[in-house]
Order: sequence, then C-alpha cells, then structure tokens
Amino acid sequence: MNTEVIWNFLVTQGADFGLKVLGAIVAWVVGRWLIGIAVGLIGRGMERGRKLDETLIRYLKSIISVLLTLILILAILDIFGVRTTSFAALLAGAGLAIGAAWSGLLAHFAAGIFLQVLRPYKVGDFISAGGVTGTVKELGLFTTAILTPDNVMTIVGNSKALSDNIQNFSQEPFRRVDCLAKVANSVDVTDAMARLRVAVAAIPNVIASPAPDVEILQFTPEGPLLCVRPYTHTDHYWQVYFDTHKAVVSTFGAAGYPVPETPVLHRTVSA
Repeated sequence: MNTEVIWNFLVTQGADFGLKVLGAIVAWVVGRWLIGIAVGLIGRGMERGRKLDETLIRYLKSIISVLLTLILILAILDIFGVRTTSFAALLAGAGLAIGAAWSGLLAHFAAGIFLQVLRPYKVGDFISAGGVTGTVKELGLFTTAILTPDNVMTIVGNSKALSDNIQNFSQEPFRRVDCLAKVANSVDVTDAMARLRVAVAAIPNVIASPAPDVEILQFTPEGPLLCVRPYTHTDHYWQVYFDTHKAVVSTFGAAGYPVPETPVLHRTVSA
C-alpha cells in the first residue's frame, strides 16, 4: 500500500516537480546569458555616450548585474510557487538574522560607494591598500581586485581598504627612486658624487627637474654611505630603479674605486 502511494505521488507530483526544476535550470541559464548581454550593452553605451571613468563604469555594471540577478532569482522562485509577496514577508521576518549575517557585506558595499565618491584610487593605479601593494584591476561592489607585482591577483574588502592607510603611487606625475651606494674611506667622496650625478642623469626616463639627488646619507666604518635618488614617471619606476643600481656599479668600476672593507681592529694583548 505504501509503495503504491509513493508511486502515485511520483507519477503525479514528481513529474510536475521535475518539470519545474528543469524549467528553473533553463530559466537560470538563459537569464544569466541575457543578463551578460544586457550588462555588456549598457557598459558599451556608457563608454561611448558619456565617456564615464572606467572605474565608475565597472562599478555601475556590477550593481546592474546584481540587481538583474536578484530579479531572475525571484522569477525562478515564482516557478516553484513562491510568490514575491511571500518572499518579501519571509525576508522581513528574518531581517535581524540576515542583517547580522550580511553586516560585513553591507559594510564593504557602503565602503565601495565612498570609494567611488572620494576616489582615492581608480582602475590602473598602482596603490598600497589593506596591506596589499599592486595595480588596481577592479573596484567592485564589495571588494577591490589588486594585481601584485609578482602577478598574484589579490582581493581586498572595500571596508578594509577604506579603513586602512591608502598610498596611491600613480597620483603624482613623478616618483623618487631611492638607492644606496657606499664608497671606501680612501675614495674622494666629492669625485664619487660628481660621477654619479652625471651617470644617473643619463639613465633613460630620469626626468631633469627635479634633478637627481646624490648626497652623503651617513658615515660608516667602511666609508661614507651615499643616497642616490633620481626622479621618474611612475610607469618607469622599476626600470629606473634597476638601472640606477647598474649605473652605480659601472661608475665605481670605471673609476677604479676599491671595495669598502670593514677596518680590522687590533687588540693589544698584555702579558
């Protein structure tokens, strides 16, 4: 008897439920495909029409995608007989629980809005935020995608990025490159500094104004420690950084400067 009841249920209700599941899957696949097309068209329209900033365009596309996906989910729930009014009542009844569970996401969402308004950085900027340093690839609804110099995509919550110190290395037209060079005590430090100024100024992409700084930073037992600081555009920072070190080596080598050595301290041993 129980087997017959179960079989009748599967034949009558199971087939109907299976059709609903199949319809929901089809609706999800087709709906997501249409959402992708719609978001793409809207994005291209914003790029061509008003020529908005790329960061803002991506942010608006994320919002539109989320809203359309939410509408699609409500439509799929309607297939199973869950009405929108019932769904809204269910959300209202579980508001406290949902608010507690989503408090972090809501904080990231609010921070994302402030980041769009304050604009401490945009897509393409080289920044340090939330303890991560790299190039901004996307400023989304809840997170910021940063590509680090070692080619690792790192996702930082917008709330963490906004609440922490933000360094934007692309904000100003040029940056200072900091390098160190040590000369031996026997070397004429004035001659070494003059040679370095000429060599560093000749490095490609080093700007003329402000002129490179070559000064004595401190004195050590091995000899004076020089700071070598050329200036360059942010895009050429690492090229100038490495070329400056090469210029120090080649300049000192061509001048025949000895390698700085630590002085040997002689101790008198009493009998």
